[in-house]
Amino acid sequence: MARGPAILTRDYLQADVPIWSEVLFAAELVLLHAAPVYYGLGTPHGDGSGVVLIPGFLCPDHYLFPMQKWLGRMGYQAFLSGIRFNAECPNLLIERCLNETIEKALAKTGRRIHLIGHSLGGIMARSIAAQRAGDIASVITLGSPFRGTAAHSSILFAAETVRRRILKKHGDGVLRECYTGHCTCDFVDSLQRGLPASVCETAVYTQNDGVVDWRYCRTDDPEADFAVSGTHIGLAFNPTVYSVIANRLAQAQCGQKKRAPRAGRIRAGVKCATT
Repeated sequence: MARGPAILTRDYLQADVPIWSEVLFAAELVLLHAAPVYYGLGTPHGDGSGVVLIPGFLCPDHYLFPMQKWLGRMGYQAFLSGIRFNAECPNLLIERCLNETIEKALAKTGRRIHLIGHSLGGIMARSIAAQRAGDIASVITLGSPFRGTAAHSSILFAAETVRRRILKKHGDGVLRECYTGHCTCDFVDSLQRGLPASVCETAVYTQNDGVVDWRYCRTDDPEADFAVSGTHIGLAFNPTVYSVIANRLAQAQCGQKKRAPRAGRIRAGVKCATT
């Protein structure tokens, strides 16, 4: 049975958020390299499972290098998405790029994989999980407004610019409502369905978000939602976020060694049974 939060809006809404505060993400990056969690201290380690990282809006894979390297030290096989810049129709990126990366991760590990997406990357991760539940063990979103796009005016302007570019580039190859919540492609349709019970979901957000309205980044399930202090951009470097990721990945791998989906929800605090 699928579960998931209701979409709050299909329209793009302007959010009154302090985008100027996002410059503080640099401090989070510095603090990360001084944090014990970054060196695997005091946190559960992985079992060799694959983790695919998906970048945010207008971003390349490269800024997720610190997270990829950290996941490797933690005992996971981390894969970058292969997306050059996340400024394309998400449905096409999933079909032409992410599905290939996921197949690579599945072939290399032989296990259901984990998806971690930052901002728009998290929305894409949720859509993939709804489409490929049998291949996905968990989804972790970092500041991802998967319940509707409510963002700073500059972000909305950039999104509209990208939308016009997509329509010009692809013409009839994409739907006319592409890059909006009213599109009827698989990407948007999957978000409406929510995640199946076999996928462990985690939504990390910050109430200090200067890019999107944090209220659209929650599932409204207290066991799946995790609030942290910091910036939207800094969620990719925040030491507290890394602690949440380590614990949630360890929890999701309980009983998920094989690719076949399991019924039932993995709850916080539940220990792995011996398999």
